[in-house]
Amino acid sequence: METNYLNDSRVGRLIEQALFEDVGFGDITSESLIPEEQIGSAEFIAKENGIISGLDIVKIVFTCIDAQVSFESDVYDGSMVQSGTAIGKLNGPVRSILTGERVALNFLQRMSGIATLTHKFVHAVAGTKTKILDTRKTVPGMRVLDKKAVIDGGGVNHRFGLDAMVLIKDNHIAAAGGIKNAIGKCRKYLKDQNIEVKVEVETVSIDQVREVLEAGDVDRIMLDNYSVENMRQAVQLINGKYEVEASGGVTLQTVRTIAETGVDFISVGALTHSPKALDISLEYLS
Repeated sequence: METNYLNDSRVGRLIEQALFEDVGFGDITSESLIPEEQIGSAEFIAKENGIISGLDIVKIVFTCIDAQVSFESDVYDGSMVQSGTAIGKLNGPVRSILTGERVALNFLQRMSGIATLTHKFVHAVAGTKTKILDTRKTVPGMRVLDKKAVIDGGGVNHRFGLDAMVLIKDNHIAAAGGIKNAIGKCRKYLKDQNIEVKVEVETVSIDQVREVLEAGDVDRIMLDNYSVENMRQAVQLINGKYEVEASGGVTLQTVRTIAETGVDFISVGALTHSPKALDISLEYLS
């Protein structure tokens, strides 16, 4: 994930869409109860321990609603906070603060939940060489923010989309007539099109690992749904010639054992397809 992700036009469109979805043609509750000129403040409060992610998005949400609303924070994306910590303070027209509350929280809670879960996996493999990867199992339209949250949690981004890297999976292998054919066709295409990207091949057995090694000309081998023992054998067989990625059914209970087989990467779909939102609230101050 590039550090200038906020310049990505997809982020602005996503926030605009979220605001239109939630606000529609106006916040009739706030408009009916609060004078337009009323000024006040509110704080985002962490209700549980976790890693914060999405503060820049919160600021953009309120900038889109009302430029008079200011957002200040003493923490930063990637910070570990304890329950009860004030994450950031809003000042400005009360109507605007309350209008943006839910959209801002939806982004902040989801991104912080992803960052927190990622941190737990990263912590679980601490002391090994293994890096924790995300996947493309993201909420449609949210990928740029989901992957930013993984970075804030200490993880590493896998390919952003299909155009970023070649990943030859089981269906590709079947359609192409086998691993050797798949790798050969892929390399010819990349050369003909003058495309320079990494090539990874998914395997489901030791025999397939041997096929990849015989064919050669790849950058990474994925071990998909291997037993720990077979994974260890595969790592020994590959013997550092290519990067090795483990994937499939990884949990916090199993990730350490998998890392200790010597794999370079472990991809975890759960980071983005089923994170628990971090419990954060917005509390009106005055």
